[in-house]
Amino acid sequence: MDGTKVKTILVKISKYIGIGLVVILSLMFLTPVIFSDKIKEEIKKTANQKLAGEMNYSDVNISFFKHFPSLTLTLNNFTLNGSAPFQKERLINAKEVSFGINIPSLIFGKSINIDEIYLSNSNINIKVNKEGLANYNVYIAEKEVEKQKGESAAIKLEKIEIINSQLIYDDQSTKVHFDAFGFNYLGKGDLAEDIFDLYSKAKIDKLNLLYENEPYLMNKKVDADLITKINVNSLSFVFQQNDLMINQLPVDFKGKFDFLKDGYNMDFVIKSNNSDLDHLFTALPPKYITWLSKTELKGKTDLLLTLKGKYIESKKIAPDLNLDLKIREGFVNYNKSAFPISNLHLDFSTKLPSLNPELLIVNVKSIVLNINQDFLNAKVNVKGLQEPEIDATFNSKIDLEKLNKALGVADFEIKGTLVGHGNAQGKYDQKNGKFPITNANINLKSGYIKTQYYPNPITNINIITTIENKNGNFSDLKVILKPAEFTFEGKPVFVEANLYNFNDLAYDIKAKGTLDISKIYQVFSQKGLDVDGFVKADVSLKGKQSDAEKGNYSKMYNKGTLELRNILITTEYLPKKFLIKEGIFKINQDKMSFHNFLAAYGQSDFRMNGYLQNVLNFATTKTGILRGAFTLNSTYVNADEFMSETEVVTKNSTTTANAETKPSPTKVETGVIMIPTNLDLQFQANVQKVNFNDLTLNQAKGSMNMKKGVLTMQNTGFNLIGCAVNMNAKYQASATKKANFEYDIKASDFDIKRAYKEVKIFREMASAAEKAEGIISLEYKLKGRLNANMEPVYPSLVGNGIVSVKDIKLHGMKMFSAVAKETNHDKINNPELSKVEIKSSIKNNIITLERFKFKFAGFRPRIEGTTSLDGRLNIKMRLGLPPLGILGIPMTITGNKDNPKVKVGRKSDDLEETEDNDID
Repeated sequence: MDGTKVKTILVKISKYIGIGLVVILSLMFLTPVIFSDKIKEEIKKTANQKLAGEMNYSDVNISFFKHFPSLTLTLNNFTLNGSAPFQKERLINAKEVSFGINIPSLIFGKSINIDEIYLSNSNINIKVNKEGLANYNVYIAEKEVEKQKGESAAIKLEKIEIINSQLIYDDQSTKVHFDAFGFNYLGKGDLAEDIFDLYSKAKIDKLNLLYENEPYLMNKKVDADLITKINVNSLSFVFQQNDLMINQLPVDFKGKFDFLKDGYNMDFVIKSNNSDLDHLFTALPPKYITWLSKTELKGKTDLLLTLKGKYIESKKIAPDLNLDLKIREGFVNYNKSAFPISNLHLDFSTKLPSLNPELLIVNVKSIVLNINQDFLNAKVNVKGLQEPEIDATFNSKIDLEKLNKALGVADFEIKGTLVGHGNAQGKYDQKNGKFPITNANINLKSGYIKTQYYPNPITNINIITTIENKNGNFSDLKVILKPAEFTFEGKPVFVEANLYNFNDLAYDIKAKGTLDISKIYQVFSQKGLDVDGFVKADVSLKGKQSDAEKGNYSKMYNKGTLELRNILITTEYLPKKFLIKEGIFKINQDKMSFHNFLAAYGQSDFRMNGYLQNVLNFATTKTGILRGAFTLNSTYVNADEFMSETEVVTKNSTTTANAETKPSPTKVETGVIMIPTNLDLQFQANVQKVNFNDLTLNQAKGSMNMKKGVLTMQNTGFNLIGCAVNMNAKYQASATKKANFEYDIKASDFDIKRAYKEVKIFREMASAAEKAEGIISLEYKLKGRLNANMEPVYPSLVGNGIVSVKDIKLHGMKMFSAVAKETNHDKINNPELSKVEIKSSIKNNIITLERFKFKFAGFRPRIEGTTSLDGRLNIKMRLGLPPLGILGIPMTITGNKDNPKVKVGRKSDDLEETEDNDID
C-alpha cells in the first residue's frame, strides 16, 4: 500500500472520530436539555414521596461535566431537615448536592434510577436523643412508598462521595459525640441489594471524640480504607478489613455492629501491633502533642482494644470493655535530659465487664524502668473497686528530680530520693475487717515540691513508713510513721505515729507545727480559689479505742492544744460546707474543751462553749459516738439550709461544633434535715432569730438533745407573730425525703388574723379563719410525718388539744351565713365568740370537734361534728333561740367551707377518712 492510500485512510478515520466526538459532545450537551423537565419532575416526585424531612434548594442544573462522565442533577444551596422529633433542625446543609442519573433508565425506563450521590462543602448534623430517636430517618421505607400512586425516581446507589464537609454526631442515648472536620469520603458498592459489600475510603483533617463530655481524641487526622458487609434486612454491619491511620498510628479495625429493637449488639476489635512508641502518642489528646514535640521516644508498642456485647439502656445491659497495652525497650527523654528513662517495659491490661466500675480489673503484669543507676520494678493486679482483691509487689530506688526531668512534667518541680520495697496480697474489705497481707517500707528523703501556682516550695520532706500485716485482718495491721516532717514558709510540721490493731485501734501520735492551708493549697492548685484555713497543733495522743469507749481514761494519755481558723468541713449529712471561723481546743484525755468557738453554715452563725468527748474514736471509725455538752448562741439560724439536697441533671446538654460542651442545667430537690446517728450531744440554745419553712421565730431558747438520730427539744420557747410559744418536741428523719415528728405546744393570746396571714400551716389547717379577727390561745399535742419539703403530710397527723377563744369575730364565714339564710335569722350571720373552749382531735385527715356552745345576740348555738383538712364539713348544730335557748332548731351542715349546705334535721353521712399508707 502506497503512502497516498494510507494518508486517505487516516484522513477518513480522523474524520469519523471527529464526527463521533462531535456527536457525543452534542449528545452530552443536548441530553440534559432534552430530558431536563423529565429529570426535574422525577426528582421532585421522589423527594415528595420518599423524604420525610423538609427539603429546600435555590436552583437546579443538569450536566455531564459536573462529575464527568456521570450525568448529574445538582441542587444548589441544598437543605434537608431531620425526621421526628427534629423536624425543625437541619440534618444536611450543603453548597451542592448532586444525583448521578442512570442513562439507560432515563432513555428507556418508565422511571429514573439514581445510582450516585455527591455532597460538596456540606454540614451534616446527626442527632440521637436520650430515648434513642434519631434525626436521620428521613427516607420513607419502600413499602410505604408503594402505597402512593405513580412511579418516581428509584434510588439504587452504587456510589456515595462526600467532599470537604463537616460531620457532627451527637448521641445523647450513648453519650457519644464526635466532630469530623475536613471530611472526605468515597463509598462504592451495590447499595440497592439487601446484603452488599461497601468499599470505602475516608480522610478526616481533624477528628474530635468525646464520651460523657470527656475528650478522648482531639484534632486527630484519620486516613482509612474500609470494607464493610451490610445486611439491610437485619440492620447488621460487619467490618471485614479496615486499615486506619490516626495521625501516625496504624490501626486495624474489625468487628460487627447490629441494630436491635431496643439497643445495639457490638463486637469491635481495634489493634495496633509492633507500632513505634512515638506514633502511639500522636493519637493521644492534644496536651501530649506539645510534650511530644520536645521528647525523644523510642520503643515498640502493641495495643488491643475490644468492646463486645449488647448495649440496652432500658435493661441496664452494657458491653464488656478490654484494653491491653505493651511497651518494649522503651526510651523517654524530654528536652535532652542528662538522665533519660531507659529499658522501659510495660505489660498492662484492664477489663471492665458490663462497663461497671465495681467490676473493674486492672492488671499491670510488669512495669520496669531505669534512670541511670536508679530503678523501678513493680506489678499490680487489682480486681474490683468496692472490695478489691490485691496482688502487688514493688521495688524501687528513684531520684525524683531525675524522673521529673526525664518525663518533662510541666509546671511541677519535685526532688528527693524515694526508696521502697514490699508486697501486698489479699482482699480489702473494711466491713468484715479484711486487709491484704502486707509487708512494705516506703521512705522519702530530702523531698521538695514546687509548682507554678505558688512562689515558695515545700521543703525538707522526710517520710519513713512501715506497713505490716501478717494475717490479713484489720486486727493485725500496723502502720508506723517515724517520722513524717516538712517545712513550709519557714514553719516546720512534725508528725510521728504508731498505729496497730485497727479493730481496736491502739495509737501513739505526736504532732506539732503550724500550717497555713490556704497557702499550701495554692502549691497544688490555682490561685484565686475560695480556700482558706489555718491549723496550729501541739498534741500527744496515746491509748486504745476501746478504753475511750469504756471510759478507762486512766489508761489513756491525750494532751495538747489545737487551734483552727477558717476550716471548711464537708459531711454527708449536710448539703453545704460547715465553716469553723475560729476555735481553740484543749485536749485532756478523751475530752476536747472549747471556748468561744465561732462557726458559720450558710447564712447561719454560731458561738459555742463546752466540750466534746470520744473525738478520736468518732473521727477514726464509723461506729464511734461523738458525745458532748455545750451552749450555743446565735444571732440568726436559717434552718432551711440544713435540709438535704439532691441534684437532678437535665440530660439535654448541647455541644458546639468545636466540641465545647455547655453545662446541663440542674434542678435541686430538697429533703428533710438529717440528724447523724453517731451523735450524743446536749446543748442549751439561745438564738435571736430562726427562719424555718416561711416561719420567723424570735428569741428561741431551750434545751436540745441529739442522740441516735433523734432530736429532742425540751422547754423550748420562742416568739411567733408576737405570741409567746412553749414547746416540747421530737424529730427523726427516717429517710432523706421523709421524717417523723411529735410536739406538745402551748401558745398564749395570739392574733388569729395575723396567724392566718403569716403562718402557712395555720392557714391550711384553719382555712375557715380567713376573715376572722380576735385573740385565741392554743394547747395542742400533734404527731405525724413530714415530706421532702419539711411540710406535714395531713393524713399522717394524729393529735388533740384545746383552742381557747378569748374574743373573736367570725365575719363573712360562709357556714354561719348559710345557717342565717336557712333559719331566717340574720343576726347569726357574723357571730362573735368570747370565753369559749373548743376541744378537738385529728386523725386520718379529719378534725373532730367535741360539743361546745356559746352565746351571741340572744342565740345559744351548740356545735359538734367533723371537718376535713381539705374543707369538707359534717357539722351538727342546734341553734338555741332567744331568750333562754330552751327551744332550738336542729340542723346539719355539709358540703365544704366554700359552699356549705344547711339542712334542718339531725341525720348526715360521716366524712370519708383518708388514711396514711406510708407508715414506717
